[in-house]
Amino acid sequence: MKRNYQQETQNRVTFIQNCLNNAGASGVVYGNSGGKDSALVGILCKKACPDTVGIILPCGSRRNYNEDKTDAQEVARLFDISTRVVDLTPIKESFLALLGTQTTLSSLAVANLAPRLRMTTLYAIAASENRLVAGTGNRSEGYMGYFTKWGDGAHDFNPIADLTVTEIYEFLRYLGAPEAVLTKAPSAALFDGQTDEQEMGITYKAIDTFLLEGTATEEEQALMERFHRVSEHKRRLPTHYNCDTIKK
Repeated sequence: MKRNYQQETQNRVTFIQNCLNNAGASGVVYGNSGGKDSALVGILCKKACPDTVGIILPCGSRRNYNEDKTDAQEVARLFDISTRVVDLTPIKESFLALLGTQTTLSSLAVANLAPRLRMTTLYAIAASENRLVAGTGNRSEGYMGYFTKWGDGAHDFNPIADLTVTEIYEFLRYLGAPEAVLTKAPSAALFDGQTDEQEMGITYKAIDTFLLEGTATEEEQALMERFHRVSEHKRRLPTHYNCDTIKK
Protein backbone atom coordinates (compact mmCIF):
# COMPACT_ATOMS: atom_id res chain seq x y z
CA MET A 1 0.00 0.00 0.00
CA LYS A 2 1.38 3.38 -1.00
CA ARG A 3 1.90 5.79 1.84
CA ASN A 4 0.05 9.08 2.24
CA TYR A 5 3.08 11.35 2.17
CA GLN A 6 1.15 14.48 3.08
CA GLN A 7 0.10 12.83 6.33
CA GLU A 8 3.54 11.26 6.71
CA THR A 9 5.11 14.70 6.54
CA GLN A 10 2.84 16.08 9.25
CA ASN A 11 3.40 13.05 11.49
CA ARG A 12 7.18 13.16 11.17
CA VAL A 13 7.35 16.90 11.75
CA THR A 14 5.39 16.39 14.97
CA PHE A 15 7.71 13.53 15.95
CA ILE A 16 10.80 15.72 15.47
CA GLN A 17 9.28 18.59 17.42
CA ASN A 18 8.40 16.24 20.29
CA CYS A 19 11.99 14.92 20.35
CA LEU A 20 13.33 18.46 20.61
CA ASN A 21 10.83 19.52 23.25
CA ASN A 22 11.43 16.43 25.38
CA ALA A 23 15.19 16.99 25.28
CA GLY A 24 15.00 20.74 25.81
CA ALA A 25 17.00 21.17 22.59
CA SER A 26 16.74 24.25 20.41
CA GLY A 27 18.01 22.92 17.10
CA VAL A 28 18.92 19.98 14.87
CA VAL A 29 22.18 18.99 13.22
CA TYR A 30 22.63 16.24 10.62
CA GLY A 31 25.19 15.08 8.08
CA ASN A 32 24.25 16.46 4.67
CA SER A 33 25.90 13.91 2.40
CA GLY A 34 24.14 14.85 -0.82
CA GLY A 35 22.30 11.52 -0.85
CA LYS A 36 18.64 10.58 -0.73
CA ASP A 37 18.43 9.82 2.99
CA SER A 38 20.12 12.98 4.22
CA ALA A 39 18.01 15.00 1.79
CA LEU A 40 14.77 13.65 3.25
CA VAL A 41 15.96 14.04 6.83
CA GLY A 42 17.09 17.60 6.17
CA ILE A 43 13.80 18.59 4.56
CA LEU A 44 11.71 17.10 7.37
CA CYS A 45 13.89 18.60 10.10
CA LYS A 46 13.76 22.03 8.50
CA LYS A 47 9.95 21.84 8.37
CA ALA A 48 9.94 20.90 12.05
CA CYS A 49 12.63 23.26 13.29
CA PRO A 50 13.86 26.48 11.64
CA ASP A 51 17.22 26.08 13.42
CA THR A 52 18.30 23.04 11.41
CA VAL A 53 21.85 22.87 10.08
CA GLY A 54 23.29 20.32 7.67
CA ILE A 55 27.02 19.65 7.87
CA ILE A 56 28.81 18.62 4.67
CA LEU A 57 31.65 16.36 5.77
CA PRO A 58 34.09 15.41 2.99
CA CYS A 59 36.51 12.76 4.18
CA GLY A 60 38.91 11.49 1.56
CA SER A 61 36.72 10.34 -1.33
CA ARG A 62 36.87 12.49 -4.48
CA ARG A 63 33.09 12.09 -4.80
CA ASN A 64 32.72 13.89 -1.44
CA TYR A 65 34.20 17.03 -2.98
CA ASN A 66 32.34 16.90 -6.28
CA GLU A 67 28.84 15.61 -6.96
CA ASP A 68 28.01 14.85 -3.31
CA LYS A 69 28.93 18.35 -2.17
CA THR A 70 27.12 19.91 -5.13
CA ASP A 71 23.95 17.89 -4.52
CA ALA A 72 24.07 18.59 -0.78
CA GLN A 73 24.28 22.32 -1.44
CA GLU A 74 21.43 22.14 -3.98
CA VAL A 75 19.08 20.45 -1.49
CA ALA A 76 20.04 23.02 1.14
CA ARG A 77 19.40 25.88 -1.29
CA LEU A 78 16.00 24.62 -2.42
CA PHE A 79 14.74 24.02 1.12
CA ASP A 80 16.53 26.92 2.83
CA ILE A 81 18.62 24.70 5.11
CA SER A 82 21.64 26.27 6.79
CA THR A 83 24.86 24.57 5.67
CA ARG A 84 28.43 24.32 6.88
CA VAL A 85 31.40 22.41 5.48
CA VAL A 86 33.89 20.61 7.73
CA ASP A 87 36.70 18.97 5.75
CA LEU A 88 37.78 15.87 7.68
CA THR A 89 40.33 14.60 5.16
CA PRO A 90 43.42 15.99 6.96
CA ILE A 91 42.17 14.56 10.26
CA LYS A 92 41.55 11.15 8.70
CA GLU A 93 45.02 11.10 7.15
CA SER A 94 46.66 12.07 10.44
CA PHE A 95 44.61 9.49 12.31
CA LEU A 96 45.54 6.75 9.85
CA ALA A 97 49.21 7.63 10.19
CA LEU A 98 48.96 7.54 13.99
CA LEU A 99 47.07 4.26 14.09
CA GLY A 100 49.51 2.77 11.61
CA THR A 101 52.22 3.04 14.24
CA GLN A 102 50.19 0.82 16.56
CA THR A 103 48.53 -1.78 14.34
CA THR A 104 48.02 -2.94 10.77
CA LEU A 105 44.65 -1.50 9.86
CA SER A 106 42.21 -3.72 7.98
CA SER A 107 40.32 -2.37 4.98
CA LEU A 108 37.11 -2.52 7.03
CA ALA A 109 38.65 -0.44 9.82
CA VAL A 110 39.78 2.17 7.31
CA ALA A 111 36.36 2.29 5.62
CA ASN A 112 34.57 2.75 8.94
CA LEU A 113 36.83 5.57 10.06
CA ALA A 114 35.12 8.28 7.99
CA PRO A 115 31.58 7.64 9.32
CA ARG A 116 32.87 7.66 12.89
CA LEU A 117 34.82 10.88 12.40
CA ARG A 118 31.69 12.43 10.89
CA MET A 119 29.54 11.40 13.83
CA THR A 120 32.15 12.72 16.28
CA THR A 121 31.92 16.05 14.48
CA LEU A 122 28.12 16.13 14.56
CA TYR A 123 27.98 15.38 18.27
CA ALA A 124 30.61 18.00 19.05
CA ILE A 125 28.52 20.61 17.23
CA ALA A 126 25.31 19.36 18.85
CA ALA A 127 26.78 19.51 22.35
CA SER A 128 28.11 23.01 21.74
CA GLU A 129 24.88 24.45 20.32
CA ASN A 130 22.10 22.63 22.21
CA ARG A 131 21.11 20.57 19.17
CA LEU A 132 20.03 16.97 18.64
CA VAL A 133 21.71 14.78 16.04
CA ALA A 134 19.28 13.47 13.43
CA GLY A 135 19.91 10.00 12.05
CA THR A 136 19.75 9.32 8.33
CA GLY A 137 19.53 5.52 8.09
CA ASN A 138 16.63 3.82 6.31
CA ARG A 139 14.84 0.50 6.87
CA SER A 140 16.55 -1.29 3.99
CA GLU A 141 20.04 -0.44 5.25
CA GLY A 142 18.99 -1.25 8.79
CA TYR A 143 17.81 -4.75 7.89
CA MET A 144 21.03 -5.49 6.01
CA GLY A 145 23.23 -3.96 8.66
CA TYR A 146 24.65 -1.70 5.98
CA PHE A 147 25.79 1.09 8.27
CA THR A 148 28.73 1.75 10.55
CA LYS A 149 28.29 0.96 14.22
CA TRP A 150 28.80 4.18 16.24
CA GLY A 151 29.16 6.00 12.91
CA ASP A 152 26.17 6.73 10.69
CA GLY A 153 24.24 4.30 12.89
CA ALA A 154 24.43 6.74 15.82
CA HIS A 155 21.83 9.46 16.41
CA ASP A 156 19.50 11.05 18.94
CA PHE A 157 16.44 10.43 16.78
CA ASN A 158 15.75 9.13 13.30
CA PRO A 159 12.65 10.32 11.38
CA ILE A 160 13.04 7.89 8.43
CA ALA A 161 14.17 4.58 9.97
CA ASP A 162 10.89 2.85 9.05
CA LEU A 163 11.09 3.76 5.35
CA THR A 164 12.57 1.51 2.67
CA VAL A 165 14.72 2.97 -0.08
CA THR A 166 11.74 2.68 -2.45
CA GLU A 167 9.63 4.75 -0.06
CA ILE A 168 12.44 7.27 0.47
CA TYR A 169 12.43 8.00 -3.27
CA GLU A 170 8.63 8.26 -3.34
CA PHE A 171 8.70 10.67 -0.41
CA LEU A 172 11.40 12.82 -2.03
CA ARG A 173 9.45 13.03 -5.28
CA TYR A 174 6.40 14.16 -3.32
CA LEU A 175 8.48 16.87 -1.62
CA GLY A 176 10.09 18.04 -4.88
CA ALA A 177 13.70 17.05 -4.22
CA PRO A 178 16.34 17.72 -6.92
CA GLU A 179 16.53 15.20 -9.76
CA ALA A 180 20.22 14.55 -9.13
CA VAL A 181 19.47 13.14 -5.70
CA LEU A 182 16.76 10.89 -7.16
CA THR A 183 18.82 9.44 -9.98
CA LYS A 184 22.38 8.86 -8.76
CA ALA A 185 23.42 5.45 -7.49
CA PRO A 186 23.20 5.20 -3.68
CA SER A 187 26.66 5.27 -2.16
CA ALA A 188 28.20 5.81 1.24
CA ALA A 189 31.23 7.17 -0.69
CA LEU A 190 33.55 5.40 1.72
CA PHE A 191 36.01 5.02 -1.14
CA ASP A 192 36.07 6.07 -4.78
CA GLY A 193 33.86 3.99 -7.06
CA GLN A 194 31.89 2.43 -4.21
CA THR A 195 28.14 1.89 -4.50
CA ASP A 196 25.82 0.30 -1.94
CA GLU A 197 24.31 -2.31 -4.25
CA GLN A 198 27.65 -3.38 -5.70
CA GLU A 199 29.14 -3.82 -2.25
CA MET A 200 26.17 -5.77 -0.88
CA GLY A 201 25.71 -7.85 -4.01
CA ILE A 202 21.97 -7.20 -4.19
CA THR A 203 19.72 -4.38 -5.37
CA TYR A 204 17.62 -2.21 -3.09
CA LYS A 205 14.66 -3.17 -5.27
CA ALA A 206 15.14 -6.80 -4.26
CA ILE A 207 15.60 -5.89 -0.59
CA ASP A 208 12.52 -3.68 -0.57
CA THR A 209 10.39 -6.25 -2.38
CA PHE A 210 11.29 -8.71 0.37
CA LEU A 211 10.61 -6.22 3.18
CA LEU A 212 7.38 -4.83 1.73
CA GLU A 213 5.92 -7.90 0.01
CA GLY A 214 7.75 -10.86 1.56
CA THR A 215 8.94 -12.24 -1.76
CA ALA A 216 12.46 -13.00 -2.96
CA THR A 217 14.38 -15.64 -4.86
CA GLU A 218 16.08 -18.33 -2.77
CA GLU A 219 19.47 -16.79 -3.55
CA GLU A 220 18.34 -13.30 -2.60
CA GLN A 221 16.71 -14.46 0.61
CA ALA A 222 19.79 -16.44 1.65
CA LEU A 223 22.00 -13.41 1.08
CA MET A 224 19.69 -11.06 2.98
CA GLU A 225 19.32 -13.46 5.88
CA ARG A 226 23.10 -13.80 6.12
CA PHE A 227 23.60 -10.02 6.15
CA HIS A 228 20.84 -9.63 8.73
CA ARG A 229 22.22 -12.37 10.98
CA VAL A 230 25.85 -11.25 11.08
CA SER A 231 24.86 -7.59 11.65
CA GLU A 232 22.46 -8.26 14.54
CA HIS A 233 24.96 -6.79 17.02
CA LYS A 234 24.59 -3.41 15.29
CA ARG A 235 20.87 -3.26 16.04
CA ARG A 236 21.21 -4.13 19.73
CA LEU A 237 22.39 -2.15 22.72
CA PRO A 238 25.80 -3.28 23.99
CA THR A 239 25.77 -6.47 26.05
CA HIS A 240 26.12 -5.86 29.79
CA TYR A 241 27.04 -8.29 32.52
CA ASN A 242 24.08 -9.59 34.49
CA CYS A 243 24.71 -12.17 37.20
CA ASP A 244 21.18 -13.54 36.76
CA THR A 245 22.03 -14.74 33.26
CA ILE A 246 25.03 -16.81 34.39
CA LYS A 247 24.25 -20.50 34.72
CA LYS A 248 25.21 -21.89 38.11
